[in-house]
Amino acid sequence: MTEHETLEPRRLDAHSLRGLAHPLRMRLLDALRVHGPATASQLAGRLGESSGATSYHLRQLAEHGFVEDAPERGRGRERWWQAVAQGLAYDSADFEDVDPEVRGLTEVFLQENAARHARELAAWIATRGQLSPAWSRAADMSNMTMRLTPELALELIEKMHALIDGYRDRVPDADTPEAQQVRIHTHLFPMDHR
Repeated sequence: MTEHETLEPRRLDAHSLRGLAHPLRMRLLDALRVHGPATASQLAGRLGESSGATSYHLRQLAEHGFVEDAPERGRGRERWWQAVAQGLAYDSADFEDVDPEVRGLTEVFLQENAARHARELAAWIATRGQLSPAWSRAADMSNMTMRLTPELALELIEKMHALIDGYRDRVPDADTPEAQQVRIHTHLFPMDHR
């Protein structure tokens, strides 16, 4: 983690969503969060995009406070970028009475987020045989169904987030054997839409 990067998630609002709700921007931010600082050209190669497109979208992300320069990495005219926060927090209550444009951006954000989760799960499934036995036992893909009220669902979400947040200050050093970045997906939604 860089000196300016924070483990605390960035809470999205209507203004910041305008700067983020684009599939390439979300992929760029995720690449910086997962792989660390990079140039627009490096990100273009990693994501199969043109460096012109990655440069433009990185500037948009910077304008909305999601990424910043990583000056300690740059040499000459080379511009390096880094993520400002290691996570995003989306609360649907913040988007209940927004205009149609922001509702559309919310839809883009949520659909891209769901697609990324599916890609990450598929990649894990495809490569899980390469994991050490310890990581094979530590990985999880569970689902549970229960009957809750909206109030109980919110309580459960808050408790899950608090539990996860309790591990933020227990991050192992970079040289700790077998320590890896992990992705935690949580989804809680009503199944009966009648």
